[in-house]
Amino acid sequence: MSSDVLVWFKRDLRLQDNPVLALAAARGGRVLPLFIAEPEGWAQPDASARQWRFVAESLATLREDLARIGAPLIVRTGPARDVLADLCAATGIREVLSLEETGNGWSYARDRAIGAWARANGITWTELPQPGVVRRLKGRDGWAARRERAIRADAAETPTALQGFPLDPGPIPEARTLGLPFDPCPGRQRGGRAEAEATLASFIDTRGQSYRSAMSSPLEGATACSRLSPHLAWGTLSPREAAQAAKARKQQARGTRDGWSGSMTSFEARLAWRDHFMQKLEDEPTLEHRCLHSAYEGLRSDDTARRMAWEKGETGLPFVDACMRSLIHTGWLNFRMRAMLVAVASYHLWLDWRATGPHLARMFTDYEPGIHWPQMQMQSGTTGMNTIRIYNPVKQGHDQDPTGAFTRAWCPELREVPDACLQTPWTWDGAGKLLGRAYPAPVIDVAEAARAARDRVWAVRRGDAFRAEAERIVTKHASRKDGGAGRHFVNDRARKPRKPDAQLSLDL
Repeated sequence: MSSDVLVWFKRDLRLQDNPVLALAAARGGRVLPLFIAEPEGWAQPDASARQWRFVAESLATLREDLARIGAPLIVRTGPARDVLADLCAATGIREVLSLEETGNGWSYARDRAIGAWARANGITWTELPQPGVVRRLKGRDGWAARRERAIRADAAETPTALQGFPLDPGPIPEARTLGLPFDPCPGRQRGGRAEAEATLASFIDTRGQSYRSAMSSPLEGATACSRLSPHLAWGTLSPREAAQAAKARKQQARGTRDGWSGSMTSFEARLAWRDHFMQKLEDEPTLEHRCLHSAYEGLRSDDTARRMAWEKGETGLPFVDACMRSLIHTGWLNFRMRAMLVAVASYHLWLDWRATGPHLARMFTDYEPGIHWPQMQMQSGTTGMNTIRIYNPVKQGHDQDPTGAFTRAWCPELREVPDACLQTPWTWDGAGKLLGRAYPAPVIDVAEAARAARDRVWAVRRGDAFRAEAERIVTKHASRKDGGAGRHFVNDRARKPRKPDAQLSLDL
């Protein structure tokens, strides 16, 4: 028997490989596709105008795609419970479909409230799982195999015709309507399904050939990395589509030595790690607010002056400043440089990850809570199960920007500094006329700050109590059967077994 349904779009802004939309079409009744712009959600400290503009562009193309098959996207602004209640009352719909969301603490509380409202009002709310995340997972044993089966499965069928409702589609609000502060981000990627498809095609066809060797470079990585992360975060492309495209490209390159096979293997690994970290937040929602290992609570604080210098790219550490300025301008940064920004903030500047995490979240157009907060803790060394990794920002500058092109592009104040002193301008003979004037003096001594941080962290890690809790954390978040997260989790350069903590997946 056919039935009318409301499809609530969240982070799945596409027709293709969308199991929720496929299920709605299979119901045989009318379909009300809905997106709710929630001002309270966009007022959270991890939200920004650059993210909303990407979403708004994606909504515009989704509306066009849905209109072509008979059911234009309805957009409403307001609290989700009020919007859903009004539309269900106006249409007589008794069933809501949506994709499970591994979001932030606010969206988690919102969904709990919606569940209570639905039960109290006789509304059936059906949430379908994401391919790589399992809700209410009891343990990590078998998770990797389950994720692999979901990724290999056939894509959900794309509807070709829907019967909609004669409702006013409503305007897609602008960022200022949602109360979001001005945030130009001139180099931001654009949203929408067409952009997602074009980005995937260019990566699979040409750009991805040097992915394995170039992804650590902030300069080369901007082209060689897939740049699919915002499309995966907001759902204009499904992880399954990306993984299956990479697999097909790898099979095509089989037997060749042109680099494609290795690069696609690395990309598949990053996609698997993406799901691995999202599963962490799904399993432990408090990761956004509390240190995974309680011994680290209260260890760091928030020094406003240091944090503001870091946020603006004015620490006096050239490579750190260049990376932050690039991120502010483009909304994207390659994985290694994201990790370095967090590590410098957490170790050298000794800032609490809860003070720095919201700024990075706002700057990332591809902000994905399920990746962001576990990674903030991992790179800050508060998990109790990962290797302490204190990046040397001077060494990183030399290693990842050997010509200085990236640093000079984003820190033009250093144009007169010779190459030998570019990452350490305080050692230059002309530093007196530069530092504290055109360019800030370093806010810390790199070597001394790293030494002090290392001593403080290792002081916490000593003792039986620390080890006991760390063992409990490992038991909960790692698998005994498949090495923690499955066959993808290896050193994808040397193809040697490597601990999960060695991988980074803040972006792709």
